[in-house]
Amino acid sequence: MAKDLICKLVDAGGIKFGSFTLKSGITSPIYVDLRMCVSHPKLLHDIASLVAYTMQKDEIDSDLICGVPYTALPIATCVSMKTSLPMVMRRKEAKSYGTKQIIEGNYKAGQKCVVIEDIVSSGSSIIETAQALTAAGLVVTDAVVFLDREQGGSENLLQWNIKTHSIFKITDILDTLLATNRIVPDVARDVREFVRTVKAPLVPSLQKKEVKKLSFKERALLTAHPLAQRLFNIMEEKRTNLCVAADLTRSSEVLQLADVLGPHICIFKTHVDILEDFSPEFPAKAQGPGSETRIPHYGRQEAWADLVTVHAFPGPAVLTALKQASQPDQGCVLVAEMSSAGSLGSKEYTEGEVDSCCWGKLRGIHAALPWVVRGLQRT
Repeated sequence: MAKDLICKLVDAGGIKFGSFTLKSGITSPIYVDLRMCVSHPKLLHDIASLVAYTMQKDEIDSDLICGVPYTALPIATCVSMKTSLPMVMRRKEAKSYGTKQIIEGNYKAGQKCVVIEDIVSSGSSIIETAQALTAAGLVVTDAVVFLDREQGGSENLLQWNIKTHSIFKITDILDTLLATNRIVPDVARDVREFVRTVKAPLVPSLQKKEVKKLSFKERALLTAHPLAQRLFNIMEEKRTNLCVAADLTRSSEVLQLADVLGPHICIFKTHVDILEDFSPEFPAKAQGPGSETRIPHYGRQEAWADLVTVHAFPGPAVLTALKQASQPDQGCVLVAEMSSAGSLGSKEYTEGEVDSCCWGKLRGIHAALPWVVRGLQRT
């Protein structure tokens, strides 16, 4: 069926050889246009059958399917009818009336959606569709394509954590057409050379910039805060970035855990407010790989605590007071979210008051007190 389908596509004008300008501006010696399949029901049926077969063969887990607009929409519709998988549709632009949704159809956040596309060159159209689906709360990890032009699209999609499942590669088409005398060897050679030497670039907005990974030692040299420098140096020396929260109620248990884990961690977080036998001797024994306490005691940050956690509810004043009560090599972590049942810290608080607050309205706090705020804590 597969080889016959390639020949039928050539006969119907879906596969052409010559000189063609692609959407990317690249001049190609081969052009595959599956839009003509809407006028050939049998071809459309066969393409959809191969897509459905590929999904089953590759064991793709999916709750929904979505065709990339516009060429893949009729293909996805046929696949939906063959597999009984519900389909959603992505609009290229939201309507200015009605629901104004980009994704049309019935779906629930967290459902898995497979993207269906006719041809992958750079992968840009698939990524744009996946972004819209993800923004709607759906999960996209796989794309089924009829033809992979082998010009970098599959590799680009992997950078976006999307696996490509192709029915044909362009070299498969060449092999079939050569075997059936539909093209001459010179044409096949030109196309192979084109595929080998010309890669299709992603649209600029989708190109991921390579970020240089710095060692902890290099990071220590780039920060001016003495606490951050010390923490990075500890991480470099111990070769670890593990933090441990000692949610224990006896001092002896906390100290025993610190002795065992000390060589393997960079931060030891204590909850001294839940210690049943807390005494002034405990801080002296607790110093080691680094400590963090839930609350500053008696209105000041204890000298033995490198970090304290602070709620942002009171606003900038709490950090100003903390700075006045702290040493230059101490700091705090703002609590952006809590996991306790019935917490009054709502999602709106976390996303608005803290995320935008700390790096927006509260950005003023961080900007004014950068030596105090060392990070954000979310559950």
